[in-house]
Amino acid sequence: MSARTTAASPDAHATAPLHGGQSSMPTALLGMLLFIASEVMFFGGLFATYFNARASSPGEWGPPAGAHELDIVLAGVLTAVLIASSFTMQFGVWAIRRGDIGKLRIWTAVTLILGVSFLIGQLYDYSQLGFGLADGVFGTTFYTLTGFHGAHVFGGAVGLTIVLARAMRGQFSARNHVAVEAVSMYWHFVDVVWIGVFSTIYLLR
Repeated sequence: MSARTTAASPDAHATAPLHGGQSSMPTALLGMLLFIASEVMFFGGLFATYFNARASSPGEWGPPAGAHELDIVLAGVLTAVLIASSFTMQFGVWAIRRGDIGKLRIWTAVTLILGVSFLIGQLYDYSQLGFGLADGVFGTTFYTLTGFHGAHVFGGAVGLTIVLARAMRGQFSARNHVAVEAVSMYWHFVDVVWIGVFSTIYLLR
């Protein structure tokens, strides 16, 4: 009986599912999916508000008189930076799925740098616009939509920092990296939302 059990144990270990031996979706990933679903509805409301305000505002829609026009070139560069960060994040996920924690550290660090660069670029853009949150309906909707997105990018950067710190301590492996997957899902969501923000505010206005 013991010999049979010993012989079977290597196969049982080899076929054990990832993420701590759970056969179903880990609770952390399910929680992240539900959180993202709620965030989709939240940003859906913000986009609806933007389009409703635009349709209800008489005259030309855009920055108030005397303010600078939106810098579409800078916004395009920031969009490229955020899209690139989505790729680097996924490279990190693929690396830890192979058990390569060294590559996970590198790609997570690169993703964090790109995310912080996006935030710095957005703050610089704000400083050059010449109008504020209270300057008309456009100013209110512009800062609300981009500001809330920026807050989500900051939250994602915090998550990336935690993942990087844990990776530096060797706390992830090919079979235990739920936190990496969860943060990756959130980061991809933030990137997709920005594509919608960029298209709505800078391209369709």
